[in-house]
Amino acid sequence: MRIVQATLEHLDLLAPLFVRYREFYGELPYPDSSKKFLEKRLRRKESVIYLALADDDDKLLGFCQLYPSYSSLSLKRVWILNDIYVAEDARRQLVADRLLQTAKKMAKETQAVRMRVSTSSNNAVAQKVYESIGFREDTQFKNYVLPINGD
Repeated sequence: MRIVQATLEHLDLLAPLFVRYREFYGELPYPDSSKKFLEKRLRRKESVIYLALADDDDKLLGFCQLYPSYSSLSLKRVWILNDIYVAEDARRQLVADRLLQTAKKMAKETQAVRMRVSTSSNNAVAQKVYESIGFREDTQFKNYVLPINGD
């Protein structure tokens, strides 16, 4: 397996797995909108996307997407690990571990103070993977969400 940073040339390879990721979390597929969303992120350099590719071909095993942010308290960069997904037939092959290690390396190289990640409270598998990489549950801050839906 090799990990590469996604470019626009990877868009057709990435988009179908991104759609499956969205469906995993109960969203409607919207393949055209999903592809356009990814294209904008890549074109505008608004996120960093890593791809896990099979060694013998260009089969996509998984991906993760990180967004930059900043901490006013530490005066440093923060990376938000917003998306990570491994294809069903590639699970239990340490794909997520390799993607996370690559993301962690990039965070260190960009002098980030931390990476943040959120997952479903019932996703025990993801929680174990994050903890194995060194993520810890935040006990300093309680997070809230304000939905903006145009009530």
